[in-house]
Amino acid sequence: MAPPPSSARRVAAAGLIGTTIEWFDFFIYGTAAALVFNRLFFPEFEPVAGTVAAFATFAVGFIARPLGGVLFAHLGDRHGRKPVLVASLLLMGLATVLMGVLPTYGTIGVAAPLLLTVLRFAQGIGVGGEWGGAALMAVEHAPAHRRGFYGSWPQIGVPAGLLLGNLTFSALSAGLTEAEFLAWGWRVPFLCSALLIVVGFVIRLRISESPVFERAARQQRHTRTPVLDVLREHPRVVALAAGSFLATNATFYVGTTWIVAYTTNSLGYERTSILNANALLSFVDIPLMLAFGLLSDRIGRRGMSMAGMAGLAVFAVPYFLLVDSGSIMLFLLGGIVVQVCRTAVYGPQSAYFSELFSTRFRYSGASLAYQLAAILGGGLAPMICTALYGWTGSSMAIAGYVVVLCLISFGSSYLLAETFRKGLTDDPAPASA
Repeated sequence: MAPPPSSARRVAAAGLIGTTIEWFDFFIYGTAAALVFNRLFFPEFEPVAGTVAAFATFAVGFIARPLGGVLFAHLGDRHGRKPVLVASLLLMGLATVLMGVLPTYGTIGVAAPLLLTVLRFAQGIGVGGEWGGAALMAVEHAPAHRRGFYGSWPQIGVPAGLLLGNLTFSALSAGLTEAEFLAWGWRVPFLCSALLIVVGFVIRLRISESPVFERAARQQRHTRTPVLDVLREHPRVVALAAGSFLATNATFYVGTTWIVAYTTNSLGYERTSILNANALLSFVDIPLMLAFGLLSDRIGRRGMSMAGMAGLAVFAVPYFLLVDSGSIMLFLLGGIVVQVCRTAVYGPQSAYFSELFSTRFRYSGASLAYQLAAILGGGLAPMICTALYGWTGSSMAIAGYVVVLCLISFGSSYLLAETFRKGLTDDPAPASA
């Protein structure tokens, strides 16, 4: 029996709030890395090298994400989705608050960037377990004909967390002098995480466990090694699912992290204007994700993914020409087109990845695919873009990089099967279209 709509809505809302908090924590690091970490934690480097080093610590969080995905996925498939979600939230919150009180290079020397890297690694472990649990809870509580719609709610946590982070940094940037921002202003978002974590913790304790997982537990359909089992039985599906998400994830971090550094350092955009523009683009993401999630319940997930990647590949060069124009309005116009292409993939993704794997290793399969794409796409993207631009001096090199990623994702989606009329019990994962 499907859960009542009120239960599905409650769990989806709880997933949205929890993922917003976790992604806020994860994203404020990226903004700080683009704006201040090169000067506070890597002051001995030349400006470009310091930025690369700061983005390298940013990438460490992505390196940790598959490890967090494996750890929490194993626990989630063995012991349930709910306790894992609570644990990931607490780990992320503790690491973020400690960043807010971390001394800089000027105070403790080389220990500062080392400790920053350790805490970023802990953040990566926490967020690595977050997405799979939140996505599965929303989808497994949803009515069969609305899995795309309810699954899009935890997806909204990404733009909502970015929106909250950008607004916080924008307010601080506008209200403080450069010296005040460098001295203590950048710490405020990290310390605010303490209050947000308490709110998220209470909310997550009040939701019920996934009915799909509980039914499987009663029927003893668990496996002792879910991560190994999904890799042994369906390695191709895991790889293709990761490939289908590669460009979406990479271009998100190109647009929200590298672009901040590029536009403010190389193109002369005002820092507050770029932060406000990214906040507006994040807000636009929210209705788009809901709409595309709902649309996927009617027309399917696979075709939407392919259409989004094709559109993004075609628009890559025009997008960077608009960014390079120096006009904030053209910057926004280009960003909105990119958001439409990306959200066509990301909105239905919770449902799509959940439907690709059976209950006994769904958390493991979905998390592995997502986090592999995150490290190969998003984690390395800002560093690769910085290096490409430093080498060529042209944003067209970045556009070419984006096109290659889009072609990989388009091909991966093409090789996956459509799933939106499939059940969520013990059906085998579809190997190909």
